[in-house]
Amino acid sequence: MIEVELQEAKGLAGGHGSKYTRNHPFLSTVRVNELLTGEGSEKETRHIELTLDEGMTYTPGDSVGILPENRAEAVADVLAALKFKGDERVLDHYKVEISLEEALRNRLGIGKLARGSVKLYAKLAPQVEGLKVLVGPENKARAEEYCWGREFVDLLTDFPGVVTEPQQLFHVLQRLVPRLYSIASSQKMHRDNAQTTVRVIRYESHGRSRQGVASGQLGDRAQVGTNLPIFLHDNANFRLPEDTSAPVIMIGPGTGIAPFRAFLEERQATGQKGNNWLFFGEQREKLDYLYREQFQAMRKDGVLTRLDTAFSRDQAKKVYVQDRMQERAKELYEWLERGAYFYVCGDATRMAKDVEMALLDAIAKGSNGTLEHAAEYLAGMKKQKRYQRDVY
Repeated sequence: MIEVELQEAKGLAGGHGSKYTRNHPFLSTVRVNELLTGEGSEKETRHIELTLDEGMTYTPGDSVGILPENRAEAVADVLAALKFKGDERVLDHYKVEISLEEALRNRLGIGKLARGSVKLYAKLAPQVEGLKVLVGPENKARAEEYCWGREFVDLLTDFPGVVTEPQQLFHVLQRLVPRLYSIASSQKMHRDNAQTTVRVIRYESHGRSRQGVASGQLGDRAQVGTNLPIFLHDNANFRLPEDTSAPVIMIGPGTGIAPFRAFLEERQATGQKGNNWLFFGEQREKLDYLYREQFQAMRKDGVLTRLDTAFSRDQAKKVYVQDRMQERAKELYEWLERGAYFYVCGDATRMAKDVEMALLDAIAKGSNGTLEHAAEYLAGMKKQKRYQRDVY
């Protein structure tokens, strides 16, 4: 799953009453870190397996929380821009004294620049004209444009000399928070580990090479044998049906496939009789077909009743999972009428909305009804918890 920032929330803890939480993580060992995408792919997607301690349990649909570290180069760049050495002493969020270098490495979010940090930074230097035009409701659009593709080091470089005391950073920067990744395995098959699917984010902007804080760490600095602090996170709103004979339809393009690999492994391991229909989408079949052999074997064995794929770049006209849904609208509606549960995982901004529109369209066509009728039908599914989404 693309990295998800957790906001500060009461009760953020491990799943199923585990003794390990974000504040008391388990020091897991990376057991497997494999590249899933082929050479020449535009994406770097990795399969990662993390050891668990005795008593750590999860259910398909849950996530693994990873406490990341900012990379050494990024910390060094910030220290250089601040003109600090890194051995200065500061108090962290719990009033524990640590070095500034440690604070920048694993306490403070120095990655993606937040508008809130710009506002707090500007408060330290009310006389700086360039900062004045980035604060206040009237300058929201300008501030968002400035933050786009920038990190804290850019703010320090563009407006130097504002931070005079290391402790001020705790008033300017957000905490470095855990990232949640959907678990891609069933514990019925993998008793002592949790597996996940991670797309490593790398890009260039404003003259610098950037990477996702957690995904970059998993891509570059989490070789087999590395230790990572983790916890398990319960997601009770994304669950297989209690009725094991109920059909299941899963829409999982890209790394959105992760929880559905877990669903299918669970149904396979426990011999559940319900039919399973998977829609998977990516850019190119030869380079980006994640878990191809496993899904094709599941199709052959009858675990997967139907498997539809959409590879957008393999033909002149781009084809997405929602297009495949529209092609199968009749069968989709038939499955829904048989009580199928419908699941979506992945990008919230466009994909999830397009999938919902394709679903409404399939319901309207199948029932010879209007879109208003389809909306009522979908509302009924939501009430019965037959329509579940895990989007980010």
